[in-house]
Amino acid sequence: MLQTNNQRKKDSMTGAGKQRKVVITGTGIWSCIGTDVATVGRSLLEGRSGIGVQRERLDYGYRSALTGIVPEPVLTKADVSRHMRACMSEEAKYAFLASRQAFSSAGIDADYLAAHEVGCIFGNDTSAKAVIESAQTMADGHDSAMLGYGSVFQCLTSSVTMNLGAIFHLRGANFTVGAACASSTHAIGLAAMLVRQGLQDVVLCGGAQETNLLSLSSFDALQVFSTRMDAPTAASRPFDRHRDGLVPSGGAAALVVEDYDHAVARGAHIIAEVAGYGFSGNGGGISSPDERGCRTAMERALDDAGVSAGDIDYVNAHATSTPQGDAVEAKALCGLFAGEHALISSTKSMTGHECWMAGASEAVYCTIMMQNDFVAPNINFCEPDEYSKELNITPVAVRTPVNTVLSNSFGFGGTNAALVLRKI
Repeated sequence: MLQTNNQRKKDSMTGAGKQRKVVITGTGIWSCIGTDVATVGRSLLEGRSGIGVQRERLDYGYRSALTGIVPEPVLTKADVSRHMRACMSEEAKYAFLASRQAFSSAGIDADYLAAHEVGCIFGNDTSAKAVIESAQTMADGHDSAMLGYGSVFQCLTSSVTMNLGAIFHLRGANFTVGAACASSTHAIGLAAMLVRQGLQDVVLCGGAQETNLLSLSSFDALQVFSTRMDAPTAASRPFDRHRDGLVPSGGAAALVVEDYDHAVARGAHIIAEVAGYGFSGNGGGISSPDERGCRTAMERALDDAGVSAGDIDYVNAHATSTPQGDAVEAKALCGLFAGEHALISSTKSMTGHECWMAGASEAVYCTIMMQNDFVAPNINFCEPDEYSKELNITPVAVRTPVNTVLSNSFGFGGTNAALVLRKI
Protein backbone atom coordinates (compact mmCIF):
# COMPACT_ATOMS: atom_id res chain seq x y z
CA MET A 1 0.00 0.00 0.00
CA LEU A 2 1.33 3.47 -0.88
CA GLN A 3 2.21 5.72 2.01
CA THR A 4 -0.53 8.16 3.06
CA ASN A 5 0.00 11.89 3.55
CA ASN A 6 -0.51 11.52 7.32
CA GLN A 7 2.02 8.72 7.50
CA ARG A 8 4.53 10.76 5.54
CA LYS A 9 4.08 13.67 7.97
CA LYS A 10 4.46 11.35 10.97
CA ASP A 11 7.60 9.78 9.54
CA SER A 12 9.03 13.23 8.84
CA MET A 13 8.52 14.32 12.45
CA THR A 14 9.92 11.11 13.95
CA GLY A 15 12.90 10.96 11.63
CA ALA A 16 11.73 7.86 9.77
CA GLY A 17 12.12 7.71 6.00
CA LYS A 18 14.50 10.68 5.75
CA GLN A 19 16.96 8.73 3.61
CA ARG A 20 14.49 7.73 0.93
CA LYS A 21 16.09 7.23 -2.47
CA VAL A 22 14.97 9.80 -5.04
CA VAL A 23 14.63 8.76 -8.67
CA ILE A 24 13.69 10.33 -11.98
CA THR A 25 10.86 8.51 -13.72
CA GLY A 26 9.89 11.01 -16.41
CA THR A 27 11.51 13.69 -18.57
CA GLY A 28 10.29 16.19 -21.13
CA ILE A 29 11.82 19.06 -23.06
CA TRP A 30 11.06 21.90 -25.46
CA SER A 31 14.31 23.43 -26.69
CA CYS A 32 16.26 24.80 -29.64
CA ILE A 33 17.81 21.36 -30.31
CA GLY A 34 14.53 19.47 -30.23
CA THR A 35 11.04 19.45 -28.80
CA ASP A 36 11.08 15.86 -27.54
CA VAL A 37 13.62 13.67 -25.78
CA ALA A 38 14.39 11.47 -28.79
CA THR A 39 15.15 14.41 -31.10
CA VAL A 40 17.25 16.10 -28.44
CA GLY A 41 19.21 12.89 -27.96
CA ARG A 42 20.11 12.78 -31.66
CA SER A 43 21.14 16.45 -31.58
CA LEU A 44 23.42 15.86 -28.60
CA LEU A 45 25.07 12.83 -30.19
CA GLU A 46 25.56 14.59 -33.51
CA GLY A 47 26.74 17.87 -31.99
CA ARG A 48 23.95 19.79 -33.72
CA SER A 49 23.60 23.46 -32.79
CA GLY A 50 20.23 25.15 -32.37
CA ILE A 51 21.60 28.70 -32.54
CA GLY A 52 20.65 31.20 -35.23
CA VAL A 53 20.10 34.90 -35.94
CA GLN A 54 16.93 36.96 -35.37
CA ARG A 55 17.51 40.27 -37.17
CA GLU A 56 14.59 41.97 -35.41
CA ARG A 57 16.75 42.02 -32.28
CA LEU A 58 19.07 44.50 -34.00
CA ASP A 59 16.10 46.67 -34.99
CA TYR A 60 14.96 46.62 -31.35
CA GLY A 61 18.38 47.84 -30.18
CA TYR A 62 20.39 44.75 -29.29
CA ARG A 63 24.10 44.56 -30.07
CA SER A 64 23.70 40.90 -30.99
CA ALA A 65 20.94 39.10 -32.89
CA LEU A 66 22.15 35.64 -31.87
CA THR A 67 19.73 33.36 -30.02
CA GLY A 68 18.62 29.78 -29.69
CA ILE A 69 15.84 29.21 -32.22
CA VAL A 70 13.05 27.67 -30.14
CA PRO A 71 9.82 26.62 -31.93
CA GLU A 72 6.85 28.72 -30.87
CA PRO A 73 4.29 26.78 -28.86
CA VAL A 74 0.90 26.63 -30.55
CA LEU A 75 -1.74 25.48 -28.09
CA THR A 76 -5.36 24.77 -29.00
CA LYS A 77 -8.47 24.00 -27.02
CA ALA A 78 -7.55 20.32 -27.39
CA ASP A 79 -4.47 21.05 -25.28
CA VAL A 80 -5.68 23.68 -22.81
CA SER A 81 -8.97 25.54 -22.46
CA ARG A 82 -9.23 29.06 -23.86
CA HIS A 83 -9.72 30.37 -20.33
CA MET A 84 -6.43 28.80 -19.18
CA ARG A 85 -4.52 29.80 -22.33
CA ALA A 86 -5.31 33.43 -21.50
CA CYS A 87 -3.45 32.97 -18.21
CA MET A 88 -0.31 31.43 -19.69
CA SER A 89 2.92 33.34 -20.26
CA GLU A 90 5.30 32.23 -23.00
CA GLU A 91 7.42 30.27 -20.55
CA ALA A 92 4.32 28.65 -19.03
CA LYS A 93 3.42 27.31 -22.48
CA TYR A 94 6.90 25.86 -22.90
CA ALA A 95 6.66 24.32 -19.43
CA PHE A 96 3.24 22.81 -20.12
CA LEU A 97 4.51 21.01 -23.23
CA ALA A 98 7.63 19.72 -21.46
CA SER A 99 5.61 18.66 -18.40
CA ARG A 100 3.05 16.80 -20.48
CA GLN A 101 5.91 14.80 -21.99
CA ALA A 102 7.41 14.16 -18.56
CA PHE A 103 4.15 12.88 -17.09
CA SER A 104 3.61 10.67 -20.14
CA SER A 105 7.07 9.13 -19.92
CA ALA A 106 6.56 8.58 -16.18
CA GLY A 107 3.31 6.74 -16.81
CA ILE A 108 1.31 9.33 -14.88
CA ASP A 109 -2.12 10.15 -16.26
CA ALA A 110 -5.10 12.24 -15.20
CA ASP A 111 -6.50 9.42 -13.08
CA TYR A 112 -3.25 9.13 -11.14
CA LEU A 113 -3.09 12.91 -10.59
CA ALA A 114 -6.69 12.92 -9.35
CA ALA A 115 -5.93 10.21 -6.80
CA HIS A 116 -2.50 11.33 -5.58
CA GLU A 117 -0.83 14.44 -4.24
CA VAL A 118 1.88 15.63 -6.65
CA GLY A 119 4.11 18.64 -6.05
CA CYS A 120 5.33 21.23 -8.57
CA ILE A 121 8.58 23.22 -8.29
CA PHE A 122 10.04 25.11 -11.26
CA GLY A 123 12.87 27.55 -11.75
CA ASN A 124 11.84 30.82 -13.41
CA ASP A 125 13.15 34.30 -12.77
CA THR A 126 11.30 36.57 -15.22
CA SER A 127 8.09 37.06 -17.11
CA ALA A 128 9.29 40.15 -18.92
CA LYS A 129 7.17 40.02 -22.07
CA ALA A 130 3.89 39.92 -20.16
CA VAL A 131 4.97 42.75 -17.86
CA ILE A 132 6.25 44.99 -20.66
CA GLU A 133 3.20 44.43 -22.85
CA SER A 134 0.87 45.16 -19.92
CA ALA A 135 2.75 48.38 -19.19
CA GLN A 136 2.53 49.41 -22.86
CA THR A 137 -1.22 48.71 -22.94
CA MET A 138 -1.68 50.94 -19.89
CA ALA A 139 0.53 53.66 -21.36
CA ASP A 140 -1.44 53.63 -24.61
CA GLY A 141 -4.96 53.19 -23.29
CA HIS A 142 -4.89 54.48 -19.71
CA ASP A 143 -7.47 51.85 -18.78
CA SER A 144 -6.67 48.78 -16.70
CA ALA A 145 -9.76 47.03 -18.09
CA MET A 146 -7.86 46.66 -21.36
CA LEU A 147 -5.37 44.29 -19.73
CA GLY A 148 -7.77 41.39 -19.66
CA TYR A 149 -8.38 38.64 -17.15
CA GLY A 150 -5.22 36.62 -17.72
CA SER A 151 -2.64 39.40 -17.54
CA VAL A 152 -1.89 39.10 -13.83
CA PHE A 153 -1.26 35.36 -14.13
CA GLN A 154 1.13 35.91 -17.04
CA CYS A 155 3.08 38.69 -15.33
CA LEU A 156 4.06 36.88 -12.14
CA THR A 157 7.34 34.96 -12.05
CA SER A 158 5.28 32.14 -10.56
CA SER A 159 3.32 32.03 -13.84
CA VAL A 160 4.77 28.60 -14.60
CA THR A 161 3.93 26.78 -11.40
CA MET A 162 0.50 28.36 -10.93
CA ASN A 163 -0.51 27.42 -14.48
CA LEU A 164 0.87 23.89 -14.24
CA GLY A 165 -0.86 23.40 -10.90
CA ALA A 166 -4.20 24.51 -12.36
CA ILE A 167 -3.92 22.62 -15.66
CA PHE A 168 -2.78 19.30 -14.21
CA HIS A 169 -4.76 19.67 -10.93
CA LEU A 170 -1.64 19.30 -8.77
CA ARG A 171 -2.30 19.39 -5.03
CA GLY A 172 1.17 19.13 -3.52
CA ALA A 173 3.88 21.71 -2.85
CA ASN A 174 3.66 24.44 -5.47
CA PHE A 175 6.24 27.21 -5.74
CA THR A 176 8.78 28.86 -8.02
CA VAL A 177 12.52 29.20 -7.46
CA GLY A 178 14.08 32.45 -8.62
CA ALA A 179 17.86 32.10 -8.51
CA ALA A 180 19.07 33.46 -11.83
CA CYS A 181 20.79 30.84 -13.98
CA ALA A 182 20.86 28.31 -11.13
CA SER A 183 17.08 28.47 -10.68
CA SER A 184 16.08 25.10 -12.08
CA THR A 185 18.99 23.17 -10.57
CA HIS A 186 17.86 24.45 -7.18
CA ALA A 187 14.28 23.48 -8.13
CA ILE A 188 15.34 19.89 -8.79
CA GLY A 189 17.43 19.82 -5.62
CA LEU A 190 14.56 21.13 -3.49
CA ALA A 191 12.13 18.69 -5.07
CA ALA A 192 14.51 15.85 -4.28
CA MET A 193 14.80 17.07 -0.68
CA LEU A 194 11.02 17.01 -0.24
CA VAL A 195 10.86 13.46 -1.55
CA ARG A 196 13.88 12.30 0.44
CA GLN A 197 12.37 13.67 3.66
CA GLY A 198 9.05 11.95 3.03
CA LEU A 199 7.08 15.16 2.53
CA GLN A 200 6.08 14.26 -1.04
CA ASP A 201 6.09 11.02 -3.01
CA VAL A 202 6.14 12.65 -6.44
CA VAL A 203 7.17 16.12 -7.62
CA LEU A 204 7.07 17.63 -11.09
CA CYS A 205 10.11 19.91 -11.31
CA GLY A 206 12.12 21.74 -13.93
CA GLY A 207 12.76 25.14 -15.40
CA ALA A 208 11.43 27.52 -18.04
CA GLN A 209 12.84 30.51 -19.90
CA GLU A 210 11.05 32.93 -22.21
CA THR A 211 12.87 33.55 -25.52
CA ASN A 212 11.21 36.71 -26.84
CA LEU A 213 13.36 39.75 -27.63
CA LEU A 214 11.83 41.73 -24.74
CA SER A 215 13.20 39.37 -22.13
CA LEU A 216 16.99 39.81 -22.14
CA SER A 217 17.82 43.29 -23.42
CA SER A 218 19.35 44.09 -20.03
CA PHE A 219 21.78 41.19 -20.52
CA ASP A 220 22.70 42.59 -23.92
CA ALA A 221 23.36 45.93 -22.21
CA LEU A 222 26.04 44.23 -20.11
CA GLN A 223 27.79 43.22 -23.35
CA VAL A 224 27.84 39.57 -22.30
CA PHE A 225 26.43 38.27 -25.62
CA SER A 226 28.57 36.95 -28.44
CA THR A 227 28.54 39.12 -31.55
CA ARG A 228 29.80 36.38 -33.89
CA MET A 229 26.71 36.81 -36.08
CA ASP A 230 28.46 35.75 -39.29
CA ALA A 231 28.80 32.21 -37.91
CA PRO A 232 25.92 31.63 -35.47
CA THR A 233 26.50 27.90 -34.87
CA ALA A 234 30.12 28.67 -33.98
CA ALA A 235 29.26 31.55 -31.64
CA SER A 236 28.85 29.65 -28.39
CA ARG A 237 32.32 28.32 -27.56
CA PRO A 238 32.59 27.37 -23.88
CA PHE A 239 36.17 27.11 -22.58
CA ASP A 240 37.63 28.04 -25.99
CA ARG A 241 40.34 30.69 -26.01
CA HIS A 242 38.46 32.74 -28.61
CA ARG A 243 35.05 32.84 -26.92
CA ASP A 244 33.48 36.29 -26.90
CA GLY A 245 30.28 35.84 -24.93
CA LEU A 246 27.19 33.75 -24.42
CA VAL A 247 24.20 33.19 -26.70
CA PRO A 248 20.75 33.49 -25.03
CA SER A 249 18.28 30.67 -25.43
CA GLY A 250 15.37 29.07 -23.60
CA GLY A 251 12.30 26.85 -23.65
CA ALA A 252 11.49 24.44 -20.84
CA ALA A 253 12.51 21.12 -19.35
CA ALA A 254 10.60 18.98 -16.87
CA LEU A 255 11.39 15.98 -14.73
CA VAL A 256 9.23 13.76 -12.56
CA VAL A 257 11.11 12.87 -9.39
CA GLU A 258 9.74 10.41 -6.86
CA ASP A 259 10.48 8.06 -4.04
CA TYR A 260 12.14 4.86 -5.29
CA ASP A 261 9.80 2.53 -3.42
CA HIS A 262 6.79 4.46 -4.66
CA ALA A 263 8.07 4.20 -8.24
CA VAL A 264 8.64 0.46 -7.92
CA ALA A 265 5.21 -0.06 -6.37
CA ARG A 266 3.46 1.55 -9.32
CA GLY A 267 5.69 -0.17 -11.90
CA ALA A 268 7.37 2.99 -13.17
CA HIS A 269 10.41 2.91 -15.44
CA ILE A 270 13.33 4.41 -13.51
CA ILE A 271 15.60 6.67 -15.56
CA ALA A 272 18.19 7.70 -12.96
CA GLU A 273 18.70 8.60 -9.31
CA VAL A 274 19.03 12.15 -8.01
CA ALA A 275 21.89 11.14 -5.75
CA GLY A 276 23.25 14.49 -4.58
CA TYR A 277 22.47 18.20 -4.41
CA GLY A 278 24.93 20.91 -3.42
CA PHE A 279 24.65 24.66 -3.14
CA SER A 280 26.56 27.74 -2.00
CA GLY A 281 26.63 31.52 -2.14
CA ASN A 282 29.68 33.52 -3.16
CA GLY A 283 29.12 36.40 -0.78
CA GLY A 284 30.85 38.80 -3.17
CA GLY A 285 30.09 40.90 -6.22
CA ILE A 286 26.60 40.61 -7.66
CA SER A 287 27.86 39.65 -11.12
CA SER A 288 31.23 38.11 -10.27
CA PRO A 289 31.74 34.33 -10.31
CA ASP A 290 33.85 32.84 -7.54
CA GLU A 291 36.06 29.75 -7.68
CA ARG A 292 35.52 28.86 -4.03
CA GLY A 293 31.74 29.14 -4.35
CA CYS A 294 31.69 26.94 -7.45
CA ARG A 295 33.85 24.33 -5.79
CA THR A 296 31.82 24.33 -2.56
CA ALA A 297 28.58 23.54 -4.44
CA MET A 298 30.28 20.70 -6.32
CA GLU A 299 31.86 19.25 -3.18
CA ARG A 300 28.55 19.34 -1.32
CA ALA A 301 26.80 17.55 -4.18
CA LEU A 302 29.51 14.86 -4.20
CA ASP A 303 29.34 14.50 -0.42
CA ASP A 304 25.55 14.31 -0.48
CA ALA A 305 25.76 11.51 -3.03
CA GLY A 306 28.50 9.72 -1.11
CA VAL A 307 30.88 9.76 -4.08
CA SER A 308 34.27 11.25 -4.90
CA ALA A 309 35.54 13.03 -8.00
CA GLY A 310 37.00 9.73 -9.15
CA ASP A 311 33.51 8.22 -9.31
CA ILE A 312 32.23 10.81 -11.78
CA ASP A 313 32.17 9.74 -15.43
CA TYR A 314 30.98 13.03 -16.89
CA VAL A 315 30.71 16.68 -15.86
CA ASN A 316 28.15 18.88 -17.57
CA ALA A 317 29.81 22.22 -16.98
CA HIS A 318 27.88 25.43 -16.47
CA ALA A 319 30.32 27.17 -18.86
CA THR A 320 28.31 29.74 -20.82
CA SER A 321 31.08 30.96 -23.16
CA THR A 322 31.90 34.15 -21.25
CA PRO A 323 35.59 34.90 -20.71
CA GLN A 324 35.42 35.37 -16.93
CA GLY A 325 32.80 32.78 -16.01
CA ASP A 326 34.40 29.94 -17.94
CA ALA A 327 37.83 30.71 -16.51
CA VAL A 328 36.56 30.64 -12.92
CA GLU A 329 34.70 27.37 -13.42
CA ALA A 330 37.71 25.83 -15.19
CA LYS A 331 39.89 26.61 -12.18
CA ALA A 332 37.31 25.10 -9.82
CA LEU A 333 37.03 21.98 -11.99
CA CYS A 334 40.82 21.64 -12.14
CA GLY A 335 40.92 21.67 -8.36
CA LEU A 336 38.54 18.71 -8.19
CA PHE A 337 39.04 16.73 -11.40
CA ALA A 338 42.72 17.11 -12.34
CA GLY A 339 44.00 13.61 -13.02
CA GLU A 340 40.53 12.04 -12.87
CA HIS A 341 38.86 10.19 -15.75
CA ALA A 342 35.69 12.30 -15.98
CA LEU A 343 34.99 13.74 -19.41
CA ILE A 344 33.82 17.37 -19.42
CA SER A 345 31.67 19.32 -21.85
CA SER A 346 29.24 22.20 -21.88
CA THR A 347 26.07 21.46 -23.83
CA LYS A 348 25.61 25.23 -24.04
CA SER A 349 27.98 25.04 -27.01
CA MET A 350 24.97 23.65 -28.91
CA THR A 351 22.01 25.18 -27.08
CA GLY A 352 23.32 28.55 -26.00
CA HIS A 353 22.59 29.61 -22.44
CA GLU A 354 19.06 28.53 -21.53
CA CYS A 355 19.18 30.70 -18.42
CA TRP A 356 16.47 29.87 -15.85
CA MET A 357 15.80 26.58 -17.64
CA ALA A 358 19.44 25.53 -18.04
CA GLY A 359 19.85 23.36 -14.95
CA ALA A 360 16.74 21.34 -15.78
CA SER A 361 17.49 20.96 -19.47
CA GLU A 362 21.03 19.90 -18.68
CA ALA A 363 19.75 17.34 -16.18
CA VAL A 364 17.61 15.95 -19.00
CA TYR A 365 20.62 15.99 -21.35
CA CYS A 366 22.61 14.06 -18.75
CA THR A 367 19.91 11.40 -18.38
CA ILE A 368 19.87 10.97 -22.17
CA MET A 369 23.63 10.42 -22.16
CA MET A 370 23.38 7.96 -19.27
CA GLN A 371 20.67 5.94 -20.96
CA ASN A 372 22.46 5.83 -24.31
CA ASP A 373 26.10 5.54 -23.16
CA PHE A 374 27.66 8.59 -24.73
CA VAL A 375 29.05 11.97 -23.75
CA ALA A 376 27.88 14.95 -25.78
CA PRO A 377 30.56 17.15 -27.33
CA ASN A 378 31.73 20.60 -26.38
CA ILE A 379 31.51 21.82 -29.97
CA ASN A 380 33.56 24.83 -31.06
CA PHE A 381 36.31 23.93 -28.57
CA CYS A 382 39.24 24.50 -30.89
CA GLU A 383 41.95 26.03 -28.73
CA PRO A 384 42.08 25.83 -24.93
CA ASP A 385 43.18 28.78 -22.83
CA GLU A 386 45.51 28.66 -19.85
CA TYR A 387 42.70 27.42 -17.59
CA SER A 388 40.85 24.95 -19.79
CA LYS A 389 43.99 23.24 -21.12
CA GLU A 390 44.19 21.15 -17.94
CA LEU A 391 40.65 19.83 -18.27
CA ASN A 392 39.49 16.63 -19.98
CA ILE A 393 37.15 18.50 -22.35
CA THR A 394 35.86 16.55 -25.32
CA PRO A 395 35.11 18.46 -28.55
CA VAL A 396 33.48 15.37 -30.08
CA ALA A 397 30.85 12.89 -28.91
CA VAL A 398 32.35 9.91 -27.11
CA ARG A 399 30.70 6.50 -26.91
CA THR A 400 31.32 5.35 -23.34
CA PRO A 401 29.38 4.07 -20.33
CA VAL A 402 28.06 6.99 -18.26
CA ASN A 403 26.98 5.87 -14.80
CA THR A 404 27.47 8.93 -12.59
CA VAL A 405 27.39 12.58 -13.63
CA LEU A 406 27.85 16.00 -12.07
CA SER A 407 25.89 18.93 -13.49
CA ASN A 408 26.74 22.53 -12.55
CA SER A 409 24.72 25.76 -12.55
CA PHE A 410 25.98 29.15 -11.37
CA GLY A 411 24.07 32.42 -11.44
CA PHE A 412 24.14 36.16 -10.89
CA GLY A 413 24.03 37.12 -7.25
CA GLY A 414 26.59 34.44 -6.45
CA THR A 415 24.15 31.53 -6.32
CA ASN A 416 25.68 28.12 -7.09
CA ALA A 417 24.07 24.70 -7.44
CA ALA A 418 25.19 21.23 -8.50
CA LEU A 419 23.52 17.86 -8.93
CA VAL A 420 24.88 14.33 -8.96
CA LEU A 421 22.78 11.95 -11.05
CA ARG A 422 23.41 8.23 -11.01
CA LYS A 423 22.28 5.37 -13.21
CA ILE A 424 20.30 2.64 -11.45
